[in-house]
Amino acid sequence: MSFPQQRPRRLRSSDRLRRLVRETRLAPGALVAPLFVCDGENVRREIGSMPGHAVTSVDLAAREAAALAALGIGGVLLFGVPPSKDEQGSGAWDPKGPVPRALQAIRDAAPSLTRWADVCLCEYTSHGHCGVPVRAADGTLHVDNDRSLPLLAQAAVAYARAGADVVAPSDMMDGRVGAIRQALDAAGLDQTVICSYAVKYASAFYGPFREAADSRPMDGDRRGYQMDPPNVNEALREVELDLDEGADLVMVKPALAYLDVLYRVKQTFGVPTVAYNVSGEFSMLRAASDRGWIDGGAATLEVLTAIRRAGADVIITYAAKDVATLLG
Repeated sequence: MSFPQQRPRRLRSSDRLRRLVRETRLAPGALVAPLFVCDGENVRREIGSMPGHAVTSVDLAAREAAALAALGIGGVLLFGVPPSKDEQGSGAWDPKGPVPRALQAIRDAAPSLTRWADVCLCEYTSHGHCGVPVRAADGTLHVDNDRSLPLLAQAAVAYARAGADVVAPSDMMDGRVGAIRQALDAAGLDQTVICSYAVKYASAFYGPFREAADSRPMDGDRRGYQMDPPNVNEALREVELDLDEGADLVMVKPALAYLDVLYRVKQTFGVPTVAYNVSGEFSMLRAASDRGWIDGGAATLEVLTAIRRAGADVIITYAAKDVATLLG
């Protein structure tokens, strides 16, 4: 009998050989963990749809950041949950708000972490939209793009002054990257990195986040400014526009249902690319794992490896702590 000279199975025969020739590698340093911060002290409000996660006061967020840094995780992305909201979302640029205070506390508690601040108004507005709302004559509500831009820029400057290394506009207003870049530069904050949520789809996977941030729209939805899920060429156009306006990093959100888009973005532009493994993706796997239907740890590693393989240089994920522990 003749036997094959090429035997790919040889390199799969042991863990050490599989590790040696692995093409795609996960590392804790490429992960960013989202944190929800609020006012008060020693406050922890569990998020029912995201087991293991909570809205915490700044002191507990700083403690959690230190634990994440000890695991080698690369950064934290902060979302504010204010005590009160108004029509314009003025809490977003309050220098004494939970995000600026958390940025300062985390800088002291975990200096090795990169500090990211989400820039949007939805967590701070009474109506739950990402910008300034306008109601048309027929009663329908839409967001006034251009009136929203200076408010977003004001929030970004507040976060940068408080110590954010990266500001990440997630609102999907046209021109917001340019407005933020101009405002940062004018304030002498030209070294602050902008990570644009360049490709943010109107997705069904955001539900647990909206519970955590209490940011569901009170009227209408966000399809008028977030992207339509069937579109890919539009995503490439969005990335191109944001890069032209001064984005340093670009993001695809969600990740798991849009791996093809992530791949196209990375292949087309070759710039540092971020993927957001969003709350619904996390909760979906966690629920199945808690019921014993899947091996949650193995499934999460497989999903994040797929996101990395598709082109993500950085992955924002609620599983960052679990994954870093698994990777050892």
